[in-house]
Amino acid sequence: MSYAARTSELFRRVARQIDRILRGESPGSIPIERPTTFELVVNPDSAKVIGLTLPPSLLRRADRVLYHLVID
Repeated sequence: MSYAARTSELFRRVARQIDRILRGESPGSIPIERPTTFELVVNPDSAKVIGLTLPPSLLRRADRVLYHLVID
């Protein structure tokens, strides 16, 4: 399970900053941006392997539920 900034949003922000730098703006003048969009990703199969039972309410609230991705 992870709760983190949405990677697609991070890539868009980085692309905008690189564009500004390539157009001649000083990297020091570009403000630092904090992520605003987060996502909860859950893998119930991996949880089962380590002996955890995830409540259905958590699975319903997750932005993405990954199945069949068990890491040994």
